[in-house]
Amino acid sequence: MQMRHWMFRCQDVSAKLSEAMDRKLPFHHRLFIRMHLMMCKYCAQFRRQLLMLRQLSRLVEPVGEAADAAVELPLDTRDRIKALLRGSH
Repeated sequence: MQMRHWMFRCQDVSAKLSEAMDRKLPFHHRLFIRMHLMMCKYCAQFRRQLLMLRQLSRLVEPVGEAADAAVELPLDTRDRIKALLRGSH
């Protein structure tokens, strides 16, 4: 990870925000991230999106056999996803 003096790059901040979802970061990382978020609206938006996804994932709780089974998508949905993935390469 490269730092320009005391600042993290956006790429560093996004990785650290994701990492912070799993473990507590060192104080100086949290401080640098907070300072970056005050100046970068894009990283601040990314943080809000991560927090929203975490909240939403906690709302959805599989029950019974469905909790162990893989989610089966409709055929047309699978085909659309495959087409999008092929187009992105």
